[in-house]
Amino acid sequence: MFAVIKTGGKQYKVAAEDTITVMTLAGEPGDKLTFDHILMVVNGDKTTIGAPTVAGATVAAEIVEQTRGPKVIAFKKRRRKNSKRKRGHRQDLTIVRITAINAA
Repeated sequence: MFAVIKTGGKQYKVAAEDTITVMTLAGEPGDKLTFDHILMVVNGDKTTIGAPTVAGATVAAEIVEQTRGPKVIAFKKRRRKNSKRKRGHRQDLTIVRITAINAA
């Protein structure tokens, strides 16, 4: 059994006991979450596709860790102008463990 969920503007294919990295969600490690934007649920031979979401379906999860992604460097240089700029950025991320998929 697996589901396709939407969080942080992105879609993720998840199954029970999967660990995924998503954009920052509020909470501390150990907190429970419930995702209710479920786009599709597949249970064996039965597939339920939402329009736009599957009514009554939820995915239960637990926050494992609040972390940050790798550093991304944005470097701009204008040739022959003696002008350059270097900026770094690290995205805040949340690591989530899927505990159960509840299909209606």
